[in-house]
Amino acid sequence: MSVAQCLIRVVDLLYVPIVRRFVSRDIFGYALCGGANMALDTLWYFLLYHFVVCERFINLGVVLMSPHIASLCLVFPITFFTGFWLNRHVAFRVTHLRSRRQLWRYLLSVLGSIAINYVCMKLFVEYFAIWPTPSKMLTTVISVLYSFLMARYFTFTDVGEENITEDREE
Repeated sequence: MSVAQCLIRVVDLLYVPIVRRFVSRDIFGYALCGGANMALDTLWYFLLYHFVVCERFINLGVVLMSPHIASLCLVFPITFFTGFWLNRHVAFRVTHLRSRRQLWRYLLSVLGSIAINYVCMKLFVEYFAIWPTPSKMLTTVISVLYSFLMARYFTFTDVGEENITEDREE
């Protein structure tokens, strides 16, 4: 049994009747995968910040990078690919499409999410004078909604795609 199949079984075991009343399987799987990826992101960030970057500034010659930003740059590719893999193989299970195309779409979606986070925080804090923490909470809700809709209807859908199996990852 593959790792993806084991994770799908875990999602299915946790998708109990009371949960089914409130959310669809797609939303539930997406939430579990997103939560798992967020937990991995936090763990990787902690490890990289304390044991790789060692809480020190990084001199890149052109710019002096703070330890928290350096750690963020190091952890991003890791959680980008784990998030993609979890969504592709566990949450949405659309593996008959070209993985390169899905990866490109996922990158566009993530870049959109980063832009939404930046714009929303600027608007809420600087223009609407909302405190930063409530602004971040509202921004997170907007970003998660955007990310789910992009994953469901753009990244992991076969609209406009042929059913191609030659680069399946099995």
